[in-house]
Amino acid sequence: MFKGRSFIQGKADTMNDEPSGWAIGWTAFAGFMMVLLGFWWIIAGLVAVINDSFFVVTQEWVFEFSTTTWGWIHLVLGVIILFSGFGLFSGNVMARTVGVLIGVVSGFAAFAWLPYYPVWAILFIAVSVAIIWSLTAHGLDITEA
Repeated sequence: MFKGRSFIQGKADTMNDEPSGWAIGWTAFAGFMMVLLGFWWIIAGLVAVINDSFFVVTQEWVFEFSTTTWGWIHLVLGVIILFSGFGLFSGNVMARTVGVLIGVVSGFAAFAWLPYYPVWAILFIAVSVAIIWSLTAHGLDITEA
């Protein structure tokens, strides 16, 4: 339609069609954070599967699972996030879509994991929000670069 053009005072000016460095930087940030978040989820999952007494629950919560179940959830989620993060660097559109969806799932899983390890859960939620924002605001720009 009017891609690459701006209309200022009735005059059409051609803008640069190349994506900005900032946009590419934010998408690369999202990819790096997805790889990092994937490693974090994998480590937390392995710890919970190998030593189920490591995480201590302080109160009764709505999302009450055994520590081993949480470990497997973290392990599977971590592998998906990790591969999606690597796929994002190749400019794969599916990796970007999976990144947004898994970012939402990761944020909700981290929220449900709050009673087990609150500091890590809050960190996971913050990184998930940053990933979702980066991929929805600037995700297409790394594909065009």
